[in-house]
Amino acid sequence: MHFADALTKAAQQKSPVCIGLDPQLEKLPEGISKDPEGVLAFNKGIIDATKNIACSVKPQLAYYELLGWEGMKVFWDTCRYAREQGMIVIADGKRSDIGSTCEAYADAYLYEESPVDAITVNPYLGSDGIKPFVERCTKNDKGIFILVKTSNPSSGELQDLPVGDEVVHEHLAQLVESWGAQHFGSQSNLSCVGAVVGATYPEELKYLRTLMPHIPFLIPGYGAQGGTAQEVKHGFIPNGTGAIVNASRSIIYASKGKDWKEAAMKAAKEMAKELQGAL
Repeated sequence: MHFADALTKAAQQKSPVCIGLDPQLEKLPEGISKDPEGVLAFNKGIIDATKNIACSVKPQLAYYELLGWEGMKVFWDTCRYAREQGMIVIADGKRSDIGSTCEAYADAYLYEESPVDAITVNPYLGSDGIKPFVERCTKNDKGIFILVKTSNPSSGELQDLPVGDEVVHEHLAQLVESWGAQHFGSQSNLSCVGAVVGATYPEELKYLRTLMPHIPFLIPGYGAQGGTAQEVKHGFIPNGTGAIVNASRSIIYASKGKDWKEAAMKAAKEMAKELQGAL
C-alpha cells in the first residue's frame, strides 16, 4: 500500500500519536538491565503497551548507534517487532548525501522487505540528496520526512534566514511540495514525501500547511518540548488527517517504576484524547 495511504489509515483507526523510541540506558526503568538486551526488552514493552493507541513509532538511530553493533541489531529487531505488532515504523536518522552514497543510504533503509516504513531526510544538499529516496519510496511503498522547520530553539539560525520575499523554510516547503508531486496515494491524496515541522513553532506550522497541502507532516516537539494539542492541530488538513504527532520522553519515561508499561499506556491514551479533542 502507498505509504501515505497506510499512514492515514493507521492514524484513523488508532490515533495520530507517534512514539519516539529514544532509549537512554540511565533512564531505563526498574527491572530493566542497562545494556542492549535491556533496551530491546524496554522497546518491546513500550510497543506492547501502546500498539492499540499509537499509529507509529520513531526509533532515533543515535541511541542505537551509541551502543555499537549490538545497538544496531536492537534497532532492526525493534523495527521488525513494531511492524509485526501493526505499527508504522519511522527511522529517525536524518540521512542525506549525493551520488552513490545517497543511493546506499536509500537502499539501506527503504528496500522492499525493510521493516522501516519511512526515514527522516536532511534537505541541505538539495534535490541530489532527495531523489534517490523518493525513487525507493515510489518503487517500494515507503516514505520520507524531510526536515523543513525543526523544533529546536536554534533552528531559525538557518531556517528563518530571508531569501527574497520569504525565508528559507518557506522556500524549502515549496520545494518539498514539488518533490512530492506525482507521488500521491489514491486514497489519501497525500504524497509519500513528508515534512518534519515542529510543534514549538505553531504560527509557522499553520502557514507551512498552506504551502504543503499534499504533504504528510511529522510533528515533533509535543509534550516535554512544550507543544500542545491546540498548537499542533494546525498541521492537519481539514478532514483531520495529514499529520502524526511525536512524543518521546513524556510517554516512554512516564514512570521509572515497575508500572512503566502501564504509565506509558496511560500517557499515550491521554495524548490521543487531547489530539482528538483538538481536531
